[in-house]
Amino acid sequence: MTNGKGKDWQARKSDWTAAYTALPIFNIKNKQAMEKQYFAESELIINSDGSVFHLHVKPGQLAGKVILVGDPGRVNLVASHFETKECEVESREFRTVTGTYKGKRITVTSTGIGCDNIDIVLNEMDALANIDFNTRREKDTLRQLEIVRIGTCGGLQPFTPEGTFVCSVKSVGFDGLLNFYAGRNAVCDLQMERALLNHLGWTGNLCAPAPYVIDADEELVERIAGSDMVRGVTVACGGFFGPQGRQLRVPLADPRQNEKIESFEYNGMKITNFEMESSALAGLARLMGHKATTCCMVIANRVTRKSDTGYKSHIDDLIRLVLERI
Repeated sequence: MTNGKGKDWQARKSDWTAAYTALPIFNIKNKQAMEKQYFAESELIINSDGSVFHLHVKPGQLAGKVILVGDPGRVNLVASHFETKECEVESREFRTVTGTYKGKRITVTSTGIGCDNIDIVLNEMDALANIDFNTRREKDTLRQLEIVRIGTCGGLQPFTPEGTFVCSVKSVGFDGLLNFYAGRNAVCDLQMERALLNHLGWTGNLCAPAPYVIDADEELVERIAGSDMVRGVTVACGGFFGPQGRQLRVPLADPRQNEKIESFEYNGMKITNFEMESSALAGLARLMGHKATTCCMVIANRVTRKSDTGYKSHIDDLIRLVLERI
């Protein structure tokens, strides 16, 4: 032994290190760090035919380019432009067709109404793309989807009259959905959120939860919007009536809500339209690593109080534009 720290000391130290690292708890921690997370049957529900729970779509049936619509009937309108169709699946409000348009493989799926349904569709589509259904673990190579929602909306500015196509550059979530996911603050525009909340003057439980602001994918917006769509800031609401400032028999918590929303301006941007899905789509897509935006046709202008009930004959023009550009 030399000074208590010679070869014998080093040998004993090596023995202790080897013994410690052989302990079960040490091996478990190392193993957990090395292995990908396992998604239990209760968290990722896979049907007996190998399809995902709600959509009933199988992993191989999902294209890299995705169009979302609210109305199941609108799936057929989009798919009517396909040259080929490889699968058609329907479950509840979720109808899916995958086919090709000018050589591009595209999936079109209906989501129904609201951010809660977007939560189902985005999570299940991400699972189809990035989780191995056999091992129930994340794939080694992750797949990025391009997702465009086509829908209708209410215009909130004089420059968004009925018939206007609006592509959402930013979405304001009045739905609260993204607040349930880790990383929400890292992907949201916190300064715009604070400015909007101060402008609205909402405190306590008045019109809670507090809004979140999320950017759509910049490259996808530029490609889809082109030169013939308004690049807008879209508010996604948790309902069609009160949350959008419509009053029938029940009074509104904030009767000046729409007036304040219409007058809000931030870095030269004004809020252009109301709808009910864009914030959850943009937010979840960004957290998951996908590219997404929303394109809507204005069917009612809340400022002029005019509406176009015959809009269905014009929505196909927006569908054609998106199919060309996605």
